[in-house]
Amino acid sequence: MILKIPTVSFARQERGPGGASPGRAQRFEKERTPMTEKSRSAFLPFLLGLFLLGMIEPAQALASGGEGGSSLLTGISASILAATVFAYFASMIRQPLILAYVLAGVVIGPQFGLGLVQSQEDIQTISEIGLILLLFIIGLELDLKKLKESGKSLVLTGVSQFVLCLAMGLGFFMLLGVTLGAASGQATYEILGITVNGGPYDLLYLAACLSLSSTAIVVKLLYDKFELDTLAGRITLGVLVFQDLWAIILLGVQPNLADPKVLLILWSFAKGGLLVLISLLISRYVLNIVFRQIAKLPELVLVASLGWCFFVCGVAHVFDLSVEMGALIAGVSISTFPYNLDIISKIVSIRDFFVTLFFVGLGMMIPNPMMNPGILFIALVVAAFLIATRFLSIFPVLYGLKNGHRVSLLSAINLSQLSEFALVIAAIGIKPEYGHVGPDTLSIVIFVFVITSITSTYMIQYSHGLQKGLSGLLSAVGIGDIRDAPSDAAAEDFKEIAILGFYRVASSLVREILDQRPELQDKIVVVDYNPTVHQKLKALGVTVYYGDISNMETLHHARIEGARVVVSTIPDSILVGTSNLKLIRQMQRLCPNARVVVTAENIKSALEMYNEGADYVILPRVITAGHFLPVLESLVRGEGKELKSGEMAKLKNRGEEVVLI
Repeated sequence: MILKIPTVSFARQERGPGGASPGRAQRFEKERTPMTEKSRSAFLPFLLGLFLLGMIEPAQALASGGEGGSSLLTGISASILAATVFAYFASMIRQPLILAYVLAGVVIGPQFGLGLVQSQEDIQTISEIGLILLLFIIGLELDLKKLKESGKSLVLTGVSQFVLCLAMGLGFFMLLGVTLGAASGQATYEILGITVNGGPYDLLYLAACLSLSSTAIVVKLLYDKFELDTLAGRITLGVLVFQDLWAIILLGVQPNLADPKVLLILWSFAKGGLLVLISLLISRYVLNIVFRQIAKLPELVLVASLGWCFFVCGVAHVFDLSVEMGALIAGVSISTFPYNLDIISKIVSIRDFFVTLFFVGLGMMIPNPMMNPGILFIALVVAAFLIATRFLSIFPVLYGLKNGHRVSLLSAINLSQLSEFALVIAAIGIKPEYGHVGPDTLSIVIFVFVITSITSTYMIQYSHGLQKGLSGLLSAVGIGDIRDAPSDAAAEDFKEIAILGFYRVASSLVREILDQRPELQDKIVVVDYNPTVHQKLKALGVTVYYGDISNMETLHHARIEGARVVVSTIPDSILVGTSNLKLIRQMQRLCPNARVVVTAENIKSALEMYNEGADYVILPRVITAGHFLPVLESLVRGEGKELKSGEMAKLKNRGEEVVLI
């Protein structure tokens, strides 16, 4: 669910965009050394981090002095350092990093940790930027055509999931003894023999909150697993988008829960539609021209895209809409630009910094369970019910639409957690001016969020094994799989020949292919940052991406891993930010089975590249000399006139390279 928190210029070189396949995760997964004597020294950074954390509290006493700026910096420092320490330890024992970040927040937070960070508001504000960037990237990657291809499966599931979960939630909590109370004042009742201090609208709040899933957790985990582009991933993302629409309704109803105003809800939809229209018009008639002018400066493209993101978020705030929804709209509005994948690759590291703060901030919010263990027990029961509702609301719909066990179960598994948006809804409801829910109700929501965040992290991480087990159980009770169900595999539009960078040699090579081997045209992909190259190659029907090849994330997104041959025709004297040796190493990680062709300027460098793993090294002066020797012999024999006329005819018919550089 989408959250609303109230409160260098490069020289010509190879660059890339992309997509991904199910096999990518295995290729990128780093080898981890077992816990032997050799790896015991790995604990030294962990111990050093704990020591530094211990030094923060006295430093905070000296630095803060009651000044908000120093307190904020100290809080961020403690959060990032704690996240680093616990993430390092989690990676050693092969546990999800999200859980490490949450645990870091618990340890340094004010609830029952060390109390290194007392003010969560500052961290929460910073972490909201992470969600904004996360949703901006989602918008950039959102392929509306593929969402449309998901068809009625996505639409019907997106519409029905919230309604079915809400209905089941109302029935479940009524059976537990939660009812609608008076229009104001606290309500005390018992759930499973445990006294709960709630509010008059606990029933509605709990049922609505349990119907929403977490965008931050789902998208990050699926992104890391490279499964956003699978059918189950697209349906999951589509359901989250529909949940955002339901969230608009909740926000419209919440201030007037005792007297819902239909016109206010319709006005919220109208403002959302107006924001989409404004964004699309500006994108088409203004940004398209601006980005074309600055495309040769990749770092300026990044700055401009971020400026556009926060501009749309600002407009959304003025319209009293979720700024995260504004970020999603901003991304979608420029997703058709050729620069989007390069933007994504550069934003990822910035986004991860802020998203890390978000999860650390979440850990700081966890109440001390020992203060009221009964509430924790209720939360465990409610968390189990939430997971059950995802399967009961999603699997039957998708299975009934002939999607089969795999897609139907994976979509339900992906959405089996509570949304961070539920925390905001409950936090708004407990405000004195609303008085909709009580303190125990908020504690239940927080605990359910934490519990389901932990369980769903493991469920998504091991989703395929879980899906196979559940599929076997379904088959055993007579609910068999569907033979002709659509495939869940990610689209793999791989090209056999990847040309990284497009300068003179590459231009001539493509010209040769088009003239002499036209059957290879559909097997080529070119990666370069020059917008002119992009336009002309696209006009010729050659697949081309805009991007920076010195950025591994860009290459990772460029579907280069499916190439059989990767070619770099640009020498190191022209490349900036990378080298042919670095490209060899990158290709060994990204596409270990591909043949790698690079360019050297001297024999020593060529031999070094061969030793590094290159399959062929282009040495221009050697190739030129070998080509020129027969020409020289012809000239010595007095065949100059015939040679000259023949070469002139070839050049005239050739029409120069693809792009004259």
